[in-house]
Amino acid sequence: MRQLLSGNEAIARGAYEAGVKVATGYPGTPSTEILETIIQWPEVRAQWSPNEKVAVEVALGAALAGGRALVTMKHVGLNVAADPLFTAAYTGVHAGLVIVTADDPGMHSSQNEQDSRHYARAAKVPILEPSDSAEALQMVHAAFEISERYDTPVLLRSTTRISHSKSVVTVGERVETLPLHFERNIRKYVMVPANARERRKFVEQRLAALAAFAEETDLNRVEIRSRKIGVVTSGISYQYVRDAAPEASVLKIGMPFPLPLKRVRDFASQVDRLYVVEELEPFIEHQVQALGIPAAGRSLFLSYGELDASIVARGISSSPIGPLPPPVLNFPARPPVMCPGCPHRAVFRTLADLGVVVFGDIGCYSLGASPPLGSMDTLVCMGAGVGMAHGAELVGHQGPTVAVIGDSTFVHSGITPLIDLVYNGGTSTVLILDNRTTAMTGRQENPATGRTIMGDAAPALDLEALVRAVGVKDVHVVDPYNMVLLKIVLERAFQHPGPSVVIVQRACVLLDRKTWKPGLVVDEDACLACGICGELGCPGLRPGVGLEEPASIDAALCTGCGECVHVCPFHAIVEHGKETSGQ
Repeated sequence: MRQLLSGNEAIARGAYEAGVKVATGYPGTPSTEILETIIQWPEVRAQWSPNEKVAVEVALGAALAGGRALVTMKHVGLNVAADPLFTAAYTGVHAGLVIVTADDPGMHSSQNEQDSRHYARAAKVPILEPSDSAEALQMVHAAFEISERYDTPVLLRSTTRISHSKSVVTVGERVETLPLHFERNIRKYVMVPANARERRKFVEQRLAALAAFAEETDLNRVEIRSRKIGVVTSGISYQYVRDAAPEASVLKIGMPFPLPLKRVRDFASQVDRLYVVEELEPFIEHQVQALGIPAAGRSLFLSYGELDASIVARGISSSPIGPLPPPVLNFPARPPVMCPGCPHRAVFRTLADLGVVVFGDIGCYSLGASPPLGSMDTLVCMGAGVGMAHGAELVGHQGPTVAVIGDSTFVHSGITPLIDLVYNGGTSTVLILDNRTTAMTGRQENPATGRTIMGDAAPALDLEALVRAVGVKDVHVVDPYNMVLLKIVLERAFQHPGPSVVIVQRACVLLDRKTWKPGLVVDEDACLACGICGELGCPGLRPGVGLEEPASIDAALCTGCGECVHVCPFHAIVEHGKETSGQ
């Protein structure tokens, strides 16, 4: 049966068909929809983990116990998962273990670019890279077969365009794998130094066998057309090459590591001029050039951002279709903003009023750095804000040191830096913005929500009890909609001689429309068009422009949160029917 599937949906379908028993991960664009798709099949136990490291460890345990396991994450998540990955390369897997990492060239939703192919080479494990949804499904099957045949974790690299673009896929039926069991093997699975030294030799032997496999597998294929131009390419770049230079011969690489070096040499001998087209790092190109083969690649294409057909055509100047003109885009700018009624807006407006330096983190609240709020000063990685606030404190930063972190991010990687803060006598204030969901990636569940990805009830992590358990004495829980109380609580926390945690608790406004209140209106007789309400940056509120044009509120967007009521100095924002003119 043929279906139109995105790359993420195809990966999920491939895992289902391959008989996967366990699927774990942490939500992160562009990988999130894989696990959200796989939950439709009850044969697969799917679950969000607190972070990517835990996800890999759970999946590795499942694989060692005999069940095929899939792990999903975005590229920065692979950094978190690197610890178990590198040692799993030594232990092997028993049943298949496939780790999907979705890179984000162009940084559509990420704080950095990263080429995950380098992890394969560093960990000495194979990596596969599909070029469309059909290959995404097929390569999941192939990845599990390689994993079990060569006793290795296998990386499957997607990118934003593969993950989110749709193409036609032929789907099959699920094939249940044989019921296996855990086989005790201390020398193989217990990585104390004496055992690890022996397994290190195995890794090299396996890598040699994988290199031989790369030469014969149809994951790598040659397409001979005109011999004037030859292109070595992989992933989504293959599609760009076919559009930009349809007559060019192509060596399509589906397994970038280990690279089929003999095939590369043979292909290069058959064409007059060789190009290497790949996004981000010159991963393949450097290996080609190490063979002594002249190839044009990075000299023609930047090592950052996305490629497209026009960029490839301009790089391959002798392309039969010639250089393509750059696309003309006249779309209006639409910068991301917090939703109307977002509880984070009140937090950052209050922090702006207090004039403190704020060490931030990854989440919807990253928009607290954007105008008009402009009150988040750093953003590095998941959990970094807490440690950075403590570091600033250690060198005598003047004024309160404040960290802001979301509930899901706190569970992911904020607990340990908080322990460090307490253990080392810090005095920073940590705000946990508990909006009851993992909002930025589409409102997924996490251990603090009381539900699993399958929709089952689960114990909800008690954030207040947790922070007290690690030694924080000064703990407050406050509703951000009460901006007066929020400011008082923060000022008191800043004065506390030890570490403070303020849990700012209000569910994401998109979780339940039933919680919305009647929309507010502007009392035009009271509004002096001072523009202060505009400092909230609410898309449902337009500040006034002079006395002739007072502020206004879009009734279709207003959630009745009341944040604007708190900031208006003239009490001009009121409930409908309570305007001066309406009394």
